[in-house]
Amino acid sequence: MRIPFLNTEIDNLTMQEAIDEINVLVKKNNHSYVVTPNLDHIVLIEKDSEFKRAYENADLILTDGKPLIWISRLLKNPIKEKVSGSDLFPRVCELAAQNGYSIFILGAMEGVAQTAANKLIKSVPRLSIAGCYSPPVGFEKDSEEVKKIINMINSSNADILAVALGAPKGEKFIYQIRDKISVAVSMQIGATIDFIAGRIKRAPKWMSDYGLEWLYRIFQDPKRLLKRYVRDACEIIPIIIRYSKRKRNSNKNGKSYGNKQKK
Repeated sequence: MRIPFLNTEIDNLTMQEAIDEINVLVKKNNHSYVVTPNLDHIVLIEKDSEFKRAYENADLILTDGKPLIWISRLLKNPIKEKVSGSDLFPRVCELAAQNGYSIFILGAMEGVAQTAANKLIKSVPRLSIAGCYSPPVGFEKDSEEVKKIINMINSSNADILAVALGAPKGEKFIYQIRDKISVAVSMQIGATIDFIAGRIKRAPKWMSDYGLEWLYRIFQDPKRLLKRYVRDACEIIPIIIRYSKRKRNSNKNGKSYGNKQKK
């Protein structure tokens, strides 16, 4: 069930329901793609029109982050469960192994994707990795490099494309090439490949369960993340207020306040 949430919409699914839906999308083979919004994404959607379009056209929008769960409860439209990319992708690998789907991994630093692929193959019996590629910095501005990547993905005959390019670059890239690639489902998975490869250590499960993963990551990379998290914390408040008012007004008029999303 898709529900309105601030400036986007959310497919209100549990982890298992999300896996089942991805399986349906793979079988449909209709160039679908999955995004997993967190607090930073909600802030970016307000500023970046292309990023917003990428969200508006996504086939599956899953909640990455406890803060969004808390906000949904505050707005009295609770989201069932956090379905982060880092938790979702290993489950997708299991789904792929069980059903004979193959996966292409795009992104991360050179060598990291291959290291992650090797670890996944060892941990998930019968998993097929169709290919890995770590593009150079700024590749998205090089039309020849983009063509090369598209050809590489299509030649691999992969069923699922896992993109680890960071936001908003990953979501935008999937949105831009979605009709040029032959994969059934693409998904943006952020730092997941770095976690699997061991290049970056993920927060302990108890911190993730209590919504403290952001704090763990700040200690890992304070120079880059502290400023971003402080900015997001400040900017999310007026967004919550704005869309809460819009929701109240639309409820009075009997209308939905959410964006018209692709289903």
